[in-house]
Amino acid sequence: MKIILSPDSFKGSLSARGVALALEKGIHKVDPQAECLIVPIADGGEGTLETLVEEADFHYATVRSTNGAPVKAAYGIKGKTAVIEMARAAGLTLVDPDKLNPLVASTYGVGELILRALDEGCDHILLTVGGSGTNDGGSGMLCALGGKLFDADGGEIPGCGGALAKIARIDASGLDPRLQNCRFTVASDVTNPLVGELGATRVYGPQKGVTPDLIDALEAGMSSYASAVEAASGKAVAEIPGCGAGGGLITPLLAFCNVTVRSGIESVLEAADFDRLLLDADAVITGEGRVDAQSCYGKAISGVAEHARAQGVPVYVAAGGLGDGWEELLSHGIKEVSALMAEAEQIPLEERVAYCMQNAEELLSVVGERIARSILAER
Repeated sequence: MKIILSPDSFKGSLSARGVALALEKGIHKVDPQAECLIVPIADGGEGTLETLVEEADFHYATVRSTNGAPVKAAYGIKGKTAVIEMARAAGLTLVDPDKLNPLVASTYGVGELILRALDEGCDHILLTVGGSGTNDGGSGMLCALGGKLFDADGGEIPGCGGALAKIARIDASGLDPRLQNCRFTVASDVTNPLVGELGATRVYGPQKGVTPDLIDALEAGMSSYASAVEAASGKAVAEIPGCGAGGGLITPLLAFCNVTVRSGIESVLEAADFDRLLLDADAVITGEGRVDAQSCYGKAISGVAEHARAQGVPVYVAAGGLGDGWEELLSHGIKEVSALMAEAEQIPLEERVAYCMQNAEELLSVVGERIARSILAER
């Protein structure tokens, strides 16, 4: 029996890998010879690195963080693919809330991580854009990769939110030549454009420190920057849906590099080579901390189920708890849904959530046993 274990994390309790290992314990109580493939998943945001790459394969580089201070940032390498989380170098959590400054915040460190991956021989970079603390349109990253920004007087200026309005010309001739042979996959579920009422600055800027008195100026700067990028690349980046993700981080990548923007879960499944692993699998077990009607649409569970269903592989779900509309999963090809809350019915309701979070590993093992028996019964 071959079972693929592909859960998301149970937030506040277990990592995705921890959930998979707990399920594996239960499965092996039923069938000690079962082949369990641990393929933990994430939706492409923060936490994707730990999901796709074991800690032994982490690499580290000291780069500029969001506001310019040095930070030791982790990235992962699998074969010739590098997994880079933007938030590790340009994340919101790297800055004290009372020190957020969108004028100086920069993605320069993200570019430094990309260069390190190129140094390691990588020719594919999976870049996640969740948790960003910047609103520089990716201009800092562009500078780190060898691009140059100039003002109207021909002076070179840095890549940061406050400098965007000064950019009159972009010179991309100095970009690292290795970028031409590198393929980027950007994991993002954001569809906002770079500028406008639904753009990066107006929608996401306030959470990064953009105050009402700054928003119009930063929006004007982003618009000016978009024009400069278009003049340098011939691509109307401001009109591309999703270009506003990560404070516009992907703008220079779309303009000057080989980039595919995919949904978070699709990016993760591709990087994990999930379709190949499904070829001779008997079942897939996926899951997340809370399952409800939204789990059917664009989230980790739905992505796993869609790929498994395409190859006729049955899918089972392990959940922490069940929310409104969870039954809809059963109409999306899910064979069975098992919840930790149901395993702890002896615990008073008001204490049950805390109990399940504290005892998730043991309860997931029990769920793994139950699902293994169901899989065997279906064979």
